[in-house]
Amino acid sequence: MRTNEGLLDRIIRVVLGVVLIALAVTGRWAPWGWIGVLPLITGLIGFCGLYQILGIKTCPVQTEKRPQS
Repeated sequence: MRTNEGLLDRIIRVVLGVVLIALAVTGRWAPWGWIGVLPLITGLIGFCGLYQILGIKTCPVQTEKRPQS
């Protein structure tokens, strides 16, 4: 698996995941708040399966360095 999420995307996912889980734990938005586990995990590992299927990539393009001749 290659990373397909950029830094900002990952930060937003982690924050959203933590907020949703906190709402579930406090009982304010249970059980739907447990969906926050998904963005939290994808934000931490940097890979989103849905992005892979749709061909979306928010991380910067890495170019290969060519040896100078």
